[in-house]
Amino acid sequence: MRVLAAMSGGVDSAVAAARAVDAGHDVVGVHLALSRAGGTLRTGSRGCCTIEDAMDARRAADRLGIPFYVWDFSERFRDDVIEDFVAEYSAGRTPNPCMRCNERIKFAAVLEKALDLGFDAVCTGHYAILREGPTGRRELHRASDNAKDQSYVLGVLTADQLAHTMFPLGETPSKALVRAEAEARGLTVANKPDSHDICFIPDGDTRGWLAERVGAERGKILDRSGAVVGAHEGAHAFTVGQRRGLALGVPAADGKPRFVLEVRPVSNTVVVGPKEALAIGEISGGRFTWAGAAPGAEEFACHVQIRAHADPVPARAVVQSANVSVRPETPLDGVAPGQTAVLYDGTRVLGQFTIDRTVSAVPAVAGGS
Repeated sequence: MRVLAAMSGGVDSAVAAARAVDAGHDVVGVHLALSRAGGTLRTGSRGCCTIEDAMDARRAADRLGIPFYVWDFSERFRDDVIEDFVAEYSAGRTPNPCMRCNERIKFAAVLEKALDLGFDAVCTGHYAILREGPTGRRELHRASDNAKDQSYVLGVLTADQLAHTMFPLGETPSKALVRAEAEARGLTVANKPDSHDICFIPDGDTRGWLAERVGAERGKILDRSGAVVGAHEGAHAFTVGQRRGLALGVPAADGKPRFVLEVRPVSNTVVVGPKEALAIGEISGGRFTWAGAAPGAEEFACHVQIRAHADPVPARAVVQSANVSVRPETPLDGVAPGQTAVLYDGTRVLGQFTIDRTVSAVPAVAGGS
């Protein structure tokens, strides 16, 4: 097969490309330029897709003896990921830019271009497993190494995308083995640190970055009864479940700390309450996709996962028209609209949806905090 290896400049994608070469595929490496800030360089383990990463990817491709190109997707990344991130925060939602990048860039724009150029598949260094299901269509499963499993952030992939995707690292028991293999192959990225945080905010100051783009306007902090208990300098700086950074002038009646329960951008207010009020008994959303064959019933048992490294929770899901609703057996903690819920059947990813609505498992009481 003709395989396009997406090479980020890290150890995982380099070893994945090497394994594709070993498997006898005709492999071409490509690095995605997602920023036009020409002087951008990695700082420690923050960020990715920098000049340094592009050079590391090129060195790896040279070592493997495969052609290498850099594709400029900066405009698409700006429109589909960065602007979406800003718009979601402006609407009081908590987006996951990595999900959007996988959905709209790495496995949409890149795969579309690869297929147009005659490639059969795109190969990446993600930790996930592809298996053939009973209907003959590919299914997406968790990786062998639970600590590195990335099936959650790949839950946005559709059946058609899975049919043209390769994850050579999925069956590898540990990241340590991948690094050892890279060193044995003479790849200079063998001990390169993993990237963390949001790639387009490499200094990690999300609040400051958003303030420059959204603006900061002073507003009220309310308790669950609607009483004013403090003030803030910009609602965009808060996310559901947050405790730190709350300037509360009125202490809770029970003296316990309060957490952000809701962000209301229209009124520029933030709602706070006790930790137990973060328990969510139901979530729902309208933007959903299935990874492979869709569930065969409108209502089905599953596990739901709401963060990349959260534990999956047993639940029942109901699909009605253009909406999915999920009721977990035990309440979910600190869920915010804008997050992605990924549904599993055992190790298999069934699909995902963006959370539009949450229902608290702990109703507010009159006069309560």
